[in-house]
Amino acid sequence: MGHLLTTILQALYIICAALLALYTCGQALLLIQYLRHKTTQPAPPIPDTWPHVTVQLPIYNEQYVVQRALEALAALDYPHLHIQVLDDSTDETRRVVAEGVAHLQKRGISIEQVTRPTRDGYKAGALAIGLDRIDSDYVAVFDADFVPTPDFLKQVLPHLLADDRLGLVQTRWSHLNPDENALTQAQRLAVDTHFMIEQQARSHSGWLMPFNGTGGVWRVAAIEDAGGWNGDTLTEDLDLSYRAQLRGWRAKLLPDVVVPGELPSQLAAYEQQQARWAVGSLQNLLVHGGAVMRSDRPLLHRFMALHHLCQYVPQALMLLMLLLAPPLLLNNALTSLSLAPLGVLGLVPPLMYAVTQVRLRDDWPRSLAAFPLLVVLGTGLIWRNTAAMARALFGVTPGFQRTPKFGDTKKGNRYTQHRAWPWPEFLLMLYALLAAWLAVEREPALVPYLLLHGVSFAMVVGWHLRDRLQARQKQPQQSVQHTS
Repeated sequence: MGHLLTTILQALYIICAALLALYTCGQALLLIQYLRHKTTQPAPPIPDTWPHVTVQLPIYNEQYVVQRALEALAALDYPHLHIQVLDDSTDETRRVVAEGVAHLQKRGISIEQVTRPTRDGYKAGALAIGLDRIDSDYVAVFDADFVPTPDFLKQVLPHLLADDRLGLVQTRWSHLNPDENALTQAQRLAVDTHFMIEQQARSHSGWLMPFNGTGGVWRVAAIEDAGGWNGDTLTEDLDLSYRAQLRGWRAKLLPDVVVPGELPSQLAAYEQQQARWAVGSLQNLLVHGGAVMRSDRPLLHRFMALHHLCQYVPQALMLLMLLLAPPLLLNNALTSLSLAPLGVLGLVPPLMYAVTQVRLRDDWPRSLAAFPLLVVLGTGLIWRNTAAMARALFGVTPGFQRTPKFGDTKKGNRYTQHRAWPWPEFLLMLYALLAAWLAVEREPALVPYLLLHGVSFAMVVGWHLRDRLQARQKQPQQSVQHTS
């Protein structure tokens, strides 16, 4: 390899490492802000009269969880409430919903099933259609796998009524199945930390804060002022929340109001969810990044907004650094010193997870035992997410693919997904092991870092092969449901 090319690759590697370090500094700043403001704020007064609220339940082929969701919404303790089931389903779910809605209407519940001939705009399109049919000033949004407590609206509405410029109240997610398997245990750490530290820090600091798509209540005026729901990105919730806040509306997290939801229990479903979020984040970075930088918000606010919109970019940087490692090692142009800042800053994420679990659980050592798997899982998904973002940059997106939820139906579930043989991860596993072998002689300090990639890709490969083997043994006649 020529000297000039080696120098270029070396510079690219160092730039990637520096950007990763900068991103981790942003994570550290979120942790600092959380620790500064973690005291609970006083609740606003209970109003003398409650405004009318519409609850929207957008669904698409959710036959295993929709009945549970209908019962939970019907149990909401609120005097002026209407429920919209925005049903884009193309399977048995539509009949289940029709029967459930009819039953609840007989009980005196104000509820309707809204259907469309096409899925134009996907979830955003359904929410927009529903919004055109209501005259409420406030609208709550729940996905089909979330189960709010009866007092949910009475806990949230006082905050909106006390602040005319508060456009969105987001509540914290908890979990219906955190201990179902190792995958859900690992996800619990990530989701808990996102809400307890990241979202809470953004909320307290007045930084731009995303809507998480469910478990939130919107002021309808804020939605309309921002231009309404838009299905141009795969994360319509992130898009709307940024548009509204750039228009001057505020968003707030209520960490003590908790809504349990179902975590994906299957690796293929989790990968699909993460790829969709990665593409959606990148799309919103391209759409809103310029507006954020041109806004009159303080510089730190703008930096933290870009930090959030770039949340999946570090995975692309990690993949690029792995690809660069062998040629640089062969030319003795890669040293562990280039990763020294990352080594120190690498303490930030585990500290965030630890602080979160100590804050939430008495049995925090047991929940933190899933941290190694979360690290391996996050590393093993860098190819899938980076490939999805690369396709999106060239305008190739798969459309909105919902994350299948299984409820209590684990066996014989027609939404079960399986990937084809994971060749990219298998080849990357071999490549990472080659890099580790080269580093043994040339830069031993890099061996653990490179082995982590090899082990992570091996885990993804093995997990998928195990799932496919189990599917053949238990459900030989089951067909795979594609949700594109």
